[in-house]
Amino acid sequence: MCAKKVTIREVAKRAGVSIATVSQILNGKAMNFNPLTVQKVQAARDELGYKADHLARQMVGKQSKTIGILVPEITNSFFSTLVKGIEEELLRSGYISMLCNGGFNGAKEEKALLELAKRGVDGFIIASPSISDEVLKEVLQIKKRPVIVLDQKTFSERSDEVTTDDFNGGLLAARYLKKMGHTKVAVIVPDLATVNIMYRLQGFLTEFPQALQIKTELSKSGGQAVVAELLEQNIEAVFALSDELAFGIYLGMRQKNKSIPNDLSVIGYDDVEMCRYVTPALTTVAQPIYELGKQAADLMIKRLASPNSPYVKRVLPVKLVIRQLKLKFEAFSKVCYSLVAAIKTF
Repeated sequence: MCAKKVTIREVAKRAGVSIATVSQILNGKAMNFNPLTVQKVQAARDELGYKADHLARQMVGKQSKTIGILVPEITNSFFSTLVKGIEEELLRSGYISMLCNGGFNGAKEEKALLELAKRGVDGFIIASPSISDEVLKEVLQIKKRPVIVLDQKTFSERSDEVTTDDFNGGLLAARYLKKMGHTKVAVIVPDLATVNIMYRLQGFLTEFPQALQIKTELSKSGGQAVVAELLEQNIEAVFALSDELAFGIYLGMRQKNKSIPNDLSVIGYDDVEMCRYVTPALTTVAQPIYELGKQAADLMIKRLASPNSPYVKRVLPVKLVIRQLKLKFEAFSKVCYSLVAAIKTF
């Protein structure tokens, strides 16, 4: 025989408080009550073995405590790290996630988003460039679900946003290559560049306006495919607008029996874990990927709690992580000259 399910009314009776008080305390509003009252309610819950009925809560309160997450490629370590950050913050606040992997397929991603809406998720965290403005508008205006757009926003109205300082990231990469003495440089750009990636490109071109721009697929195979052109053009250094592209360049160079950084200096973007394990370790512009996910989840939780508050844009800083690049002879000579001058002065 199945044990009788403990009700919230029984918890309230055991704690000596109202049902409304129990409901609020057990649904994340304990800070509004006297700590002694909170302690009594939690003790009564534990003694009776009360478990919240999330289906009933959804029917009554119109909340599922579930957030839909859409990413284009979960096998890309950038997105897996991002999702970890999102899930940790959601769980901390009593929410769970429902993850969809779109595979850079616009039709598939749009269908996934609409199916998530049908299943009653409370909101969406979207980290995909393939979702059209029309679909976002439908979710926002018809489905009445809040959306947090992560790192690659196109829809400019009625949604919160978390991104990183991509323009400065491109600028940091360019200035470092210039400091290393490189003049003949290239930048690898995805065929379908999102807004955030275009900001990286703009920052880089501020220092290298004549840089060779090579378009390719945003993948390891895309990076591999551009190596022949880089070698034909006698490029000294290349800025790959994602680490995935940089890893592909590493493979392509090895297949051509060429060495990094002796034959080509490479800078990536993202600082995924694999950057430390390739040889030589990849110099890259680091995004706070995990924190990006946590900030997105935090914005979603705040939006659900205050649906009518002003929309927020958060921009997180980036930094250049220097590992191994080739210092050109001219730049090396300048460093030596400075050291000699300093020694003479001393």
